[in-house]
Amino acid sequence: MQITQVTIRKMKMRMKEPFSTSFGTMQDKHFLLLEVCDELGNTGWGESVAFDAPWYTEETVETNIHMLRDFLIPLLLGKEISHPDDVGSHFAPIRGNNMAKASLECTIWDLYAKRKGISLAEALGGQRERIEVGISIGIQKDLADLVDKVQRYLEEGYKRIKVKIKPGADVDVLRGLRSAFPQVPLMADANSAYSLDDIDLLKRFDEFDLLMIEQPLAHDDIIDHAVLQKQLKTPICLDESINSFEDARKAVELGSTKVINVKIGRVGGLSEAKRIHDYCMERGIPVWCGGMLEAGIGRAHNIALTSLPNFNLPGDTAGSSRYWEKDIIEPEVVVENGYITVPTVPGIGFSPNFRAIEEFMTDIWHFKED
Repeated sequence: MQITQVTIRKMKMRMKEPFSTSFGTMQDKHFLLLEVCDELGNTGWGESVAFDAPWYTEETVETNIHMLRDFLIPLLLGKEISHPDDVGSHFAPIRGNNMAKASLECTIWDLYAKRKGISLAEALGGQRERIEVGISIGIQKDLADLVDKVQRYLEEGYKRIKVKIKPGADVDVLRGLRSAFPQVPLMADANSAYSLDDIDLLKRFDEFDLLMIEQPLAHDDIIDHAVLQKQLKTPICLDESINSFEDARKAVELGSTKVINVKIGRVGGLSEAKRIHDYCMERGIPVWCGGMLEAGIGRAHNIALTSLPNFNLPGDTAGSSRYWEKDIIEPEVVVENGYITVPTVPGIGFSPNFRAIEEFMTDIWHFKED
């Protein structure tokens, strides 16, 4: 297939409520929506998950625009691509910028699956007809509000509860939740808010029978996490530290992690995400698909990835209505009794809602083959 045109749409969508983590609070989600066109007029869609400020990684919406416009799109326009796995070799001269790369690579996967007449899940090797989903809840103003939210999501059927924590909002929060919900699969996400100086505090988490504690230490660390894991019964899950297959391999060999959160944008695309999945499956390391507050296109890619066999823990891919009054896809993603059905129609399985896209779009750029 030959890429003849790429369109970038800059988007702004207001979330139903603010989402708070240890590094900040967000309500307006700024992101990029990408569309590619091939020589036959087929289209593929992708979504950049970078935020508008560099608090999760160094990438932002604006740096993604720069990388896509000035480097990545020129490397693909007019090129013959036989398989989406080939995209990585085209991007090889560019270091880092995984979210920008993933946003474009995912469009190629969608396009490839449509040309083959198969679902993206099938193209990736997915085996599940439906996926279990959990919910991620930001830091709340008090425990009562958090307990109310958890109760509501459990009643909706979500299979796992993840809560954000930070120093001063951790042990008491987890104790309160465990008291209210003794049997619920529960995990805590620290977003790098702690250090090895906090070992005694983190060891207290063992009493809460957590599924895992996610990324307790520095965003770029795997050494200190290995030290910490030896001190904890609770499994450590790495998120921000895993930016590639090699990061995953080294973290597993060092004993830094017992679970890995795979995010398509963070690792540079679906091909790299699948490599990490395959490696972890061979070594008995469970993986799950993390969320980046995606709109519908990014959410669709997550669903397809989660259909792979080693995604055996509920991920963060909640339904569209969890975050948005109106999503940018048709039909919207729906959770039924804690499950999302994996689409079987060609590509990502959802159609762009162009009326909603026009409503939320703030800018647009077109790139064509010379």
